[in-house]
Amino acid sequence: MGEEVPGPLVGPGEILAMLGVGRSRFRQIIVHPNFPRPFQTLMAGSVWLRSDVEAYIAKYRQPRPPADEDEPG
Repeated sequence: MGEEVPGPLVGPGEILAMLGVGRSRFRQIIVHPNFPRPFQTLMAGSVWLRSDVEAYIAKYRQPRPPADEDEPG
């Protein structure tokens, strides 16, 4: 029937939270060649393997400084 799912899946809402970005920035990120391809594209939208997204974040996203470190003082 369908592919066996090798792990947890995430959709756009979960990825927005994982990346800490808004919808327009999310759309820019997912078309970048380094971002993983969706595991499947369904009628409701695309889904990705959580492990692929986590690996992308670990490799390509800079950690955000805590709020008190980015303010002069």
